[in-house]
Amino acid sequence: MKKYWLIPLTAAAVGAALGFYKVKKKHPGDAEMYAPELAEKKESILAGKKIMFLGSSVTYGRDDVSFVEYLQNQYGVIVAKEALSGTTLVNKKIFGRRPYVDRIKDMDKDFEADLFICQLSTNDATTKQPLGEVSEGYALEDFDTSTIAGAIEYIIAYAKNTWNCPIMFYTNGKYESEHYQKMTELLAKIKEKWDIGIIDLWNELNVSSLSKQQYQLYMIDKIHPSLCGYRDFWTPFIARKLEAFFENR
Repeated sequence: MKKYWLIPLTAAAVGAALGFYKVKKKHPGDAEMYAPELAEKKESILAGKKIMFLGSSVTYGRDDVSFVEYLQNQYGVIVAKEALSGTTLVNKKIFGRRPYVDRIKDMDKDFEADLFICQLSTNDATTKQPLGEVSEGYALEDFDTSTIAGAIEYIIAYAKNTWNCPIMFYTNGKYESEHYQKMTELLAKIKEKWDIGIIDLWNELNVSSLSKQQYQLYMIDKIHPSLCGYRDFWTPFIARKLEAFFENR
């Protein structure tokens, strides 16, 4: 898999969705001191848990380092990660890049997962993919994967059929996007049908609590964290949610 860096763009949908332009100047939040292998080890119920991750650029991270690698290095999670920048949930290729509903089939079918986690992709919002409706069915053939609802349900059904484990989705942190807001509301409806978990960064991770200096260090742009942002802002929040999940099982 090729590795790409991300920069904020003022261009509209295509540039924001692709996110594969190489950064010319290193962001201060990506300094070597923030590398996951240097992060403080944590004693956690997550140690040894096998978790699968499917997503796009936020899951892929900074040169293939995101919160996933911090969970691995700090909390001892055993991970299987499939992430490709600029991709959508819906069954649509952006500049030839395979969507979630296609790439999930590449994931290790023999991985004995304790949990499957999927990113609610911002690329579907940026490229204004159709929301669709929650279906009445539960079989793979019941879902219209050209819509966001259908793609989400397809991923849930495929993961349940393949790994027979609990399913979670995680949302992005809050930014200005009416379409993504609607996607989070749609995901809540799908949760009621499928009894999945949601790691709700959109509503629960308080970006407004950050100082200007913290925000500039933690975030590359309104969507993508830096290494420091993953380590100090996103990962502790996600780890707490995962710990609560496993403690209550």
